[in-house]
Amino acid sequence: MIEVDRLMIAEYGITLVQMMENAGRALALVARRRFLKDRLSGSRVLVMAGTGGNGGGAMVAARRLACWGAHPHLVLSRPADRMTPVPAHQLAILERMGIPRILPEQVGETVWDLIIDGLIGYSLSGRPRGTVADLIGRASDSAAPILALDTPSGLDVDTGKPFEPVIRATATLTLALPKTGLVAESAAEWVGELYCADISVPPEIYRKLDVNPGFSDIFAQGDIVRLS
Repeated sequence: MIEVDRLMIAEYGITLVQMMENAGRALALVARRRFLKDRLSGSRVLVMAGTGGNGGGAMVAARRLACWGAHPHLVLSRPADRMTPVPAHQLAILERMGIPRILPEQVGETVWDLIIDGLIGYSLSGRPRGTVADLIGRASDSAAPILALDTPSGLDVDTGKPFEPVIRATATLTLALPKTGLVAESAAEWVGELYCADISVPPEIYRKLDVNPGFSDIFAQGDIVRLS
C-alpha cells in the first residue's frame, strides 16, 4: 500500500489532498449509513485524530458530518504544531468552522453516539504509547461504537497481531486494498465489520504491482464495499 500511495502521487499526479478527501468522504458515509442513520442531526461524534494522513482523513470526515448536521468534536493525539502540512490544512478548516476541540482527559465527560478512530494508520511500529495509548484506553472505556479508519489503532496490519492497547472497532473502513493483517483470523475481534473504500487508485497500479490485480473491479458495485 505504501507503493500504491507513492505511485499515485509520483506517476499519476493524484495528490495527498485528493486521496485524503476521498478517504474522509467515504468514512463519513459509513458513519452516516451504518451508525447514525436517522439520528444524524445533532449526533455527538468524537473524532480522534493523529498528526499524519490517517488523522487528516478523520478530520475530513468530521467536516462532512458537520455539514450534514452532526456535532463532531475533535481530540488530537499530539499538539497541533506537530502535524504534517496536509493534515494541518484540514485542521485549519475545522478551526474556521468552529468545530470544538477537546483534551484527552475530557473524552469521558460526554456520552458519544459514535467514536471515529483516526489515530494510527498502516505506519504503526510497535505498541501505541503516550497520548495515543491514553486515547485508545478512553475510547475502549466508552459504550459508543467505534469506526476505525484504515485499521484499528494498535493492530499490526501485516500480521493481524494486536498490540497493547488496541482499538476494538465495531467496524473498520480500510482504503484501496484490504491489508493482510485485517483479514487474519486473529484480527477479527478488533476489526469488526470490514469495509473497503475506493480512493481512485488507477487500475493500472494494481496490475503493475500484481497485488490483487483485479481487486478494483469490486468497486463496480459501489465506492464502498463490505468485505466481511
